[in-house]
Amino acid sequence: MQHCGIDFGTSNSTLGLADATGARLLPLEGDSPTLPSAVFWAEDGPPQFGQAAIAAYLDHEEGRLMRALKSTLGSGLIHERTRVGNRTVAFREVLGRFLAHLTARLPDGPEAVVMGRPVHFVDDDAGLDAQAEATLGEIARDLGFREVSFQFEPIAAARDHESRCTAEELVLIFDIGGGTSDVSLVRVGPDRARRAERADDILGNDGIRLGGTDFDRMLSLAEALPHLGFGAATKGGAGTMPRHYFLDLATWHRINQLYSRSTMTDLKALRHEIDNPELIDRLIRLIDARQGHALAMEVERVKIALSDAEAERLLLRPLCGAPNPVVRREAFEQTLAPALTRLRDLITRVLAQGGVTPAEVGTVFVTGGSSRLPLLRRLVQDMLPQAQLHSGDDFGAVGLGLALEARHRYA
Repeated sequence: MQHCGIDFGTSNSTLGLADATGARLLPLEGDSPTLPSAVFWAEDGPPQFGQAAIAAYLDHEEGRLMRALKSTLGSGLIHERTRVGNRTVAFREVLGRFLAHLTARLPDGPEAVVMGRPVHFVDDDAGLDAQAEATLGEIARDLGFREVSFQFEPIAAARDHESRCTAEELVLIFDIGGGTSDVSLVRVGPDRARRAERADDILGNDGIRLGGTDFDRMLSLAEALPHLGFGAATKGGAGTMPRHYFLDLATWHRINQLYSRSTMTDLKALRHEIDNPELIDRLIRLIDARQGHALAMEVERVKIALSDAEAERLLLRPLCGAPNPVVRREAFEQTLAPALTRLRDLITRVLAQGGVTPAEVGTVFVTGGSSRLPLLRRLVQDMLPQAQLHSGDDFGAVGLGLALEARHRYA
C-alpha cells in the first residue's frame, strides 16, 4: 500500500510518499515538488493549475484565477458557486479539481492518505472547524481514497524533524503557513518515533487563522492601496472612502467580487465625492483592467523580497498609473506589529498548556512559507533564547511528515 500524505496549503501544496527507507515529495510541476494552490478556470476549456494557472492569468487569457482556496473551508463560500464566463462552478468543485490534479501523480492511484490540517480551520468555532475537516475528507473520498485520516500540520512537521533526531528532546514546532499559524510542543526522539501511540508526547497544541496571506493584506493596505484611495478624504474632509472595496482588493479570494458592473458604477459615483479624484481613477483603471490579482502578486513579491532586503520598490505604475513607492522593512515590520502580538500570545498559550518554561525547550523548529521573515525568527529567538533554532524545508516539511504518519498508520 502507498503511504501517502497530502499537504493542501493556502499558498502551496505538496504530495508525499513514504516507504521503509524514508519519505520523499513527488514532483508536481516539472521537477518542482511544490504546486501553488491556484486554479485558472478558462471561459472556454479545462482549468489549469499551479504556475500554469498563474501564467494563464498573467497572459490575459479570458477566465478566472482562484487562489487561497483553502480559506473557503469552514466558510460559507465553500457551498457557493462562482461565475466563470457564462457558467458557474461550486467552490467545492474547484477544490476537488485541484486535489484531483495533485493526486494524479500517485504512481498506484489513490489508496489511503493522511491529510494535513491546521489546528483551527476557523478560530473559536468548533462546529465550523469540524465542518471544514469533514468537507475535505469528503472530497478525498470522492477522489477514490478508501482510507482518509487527518493530522495537525505542526505535528506532521514534528515527524519530519524527528526523523533526523539522534536523542530525545522537547521541541516547539512553529508552522507559519499561508492562512494559519500553528504551534505545537512535542517530545521527540528515536525511541519515541517507534511508539504506536504518541498522544502523551504532545504537550501543547494551538493555532490561529493568521498567515502569509494576512501579511500580504496588511502590507497592501499600508503601502499600496493608499495610492488608490484607501483612507482618502471625501466631501471636503467630512468623510473617507468606503473601506470594503479595498479590503476585498487586499484579500485573494474576494478580489473577483470587485469585477462587476455594480462596483464600477459605485466607484464612478464616488469620484464626485473624493477630494482627490486621481486616486479613485487609479482604482477604476485597475479594476477595469482586472489587475487585482496582479497587484496581490506584486505585494507578495515585495513581502518576500523584504526577507533579504532592507527596502524594495512596489511597482504600481504598470498596473494602474500610480507612483512606484519604496517599501522599507522597518515600516513593514511596524505594520505587522498587531500580528506579532497575536503570535506571541499563541506561543505563550502553548507553553502554558505544556506546563514548561521557555528554558526547558531545547529546539524551535520553524517551517512554513512565511517562516523566512526575519521578524518572525526574532520573535521566537526573543521568547526562547536558550533554544536552538532549526528550519526544515519551508514548503515540504509538512508533506514529508504526513507521508511518514501515513506509513505509521497504514503499515
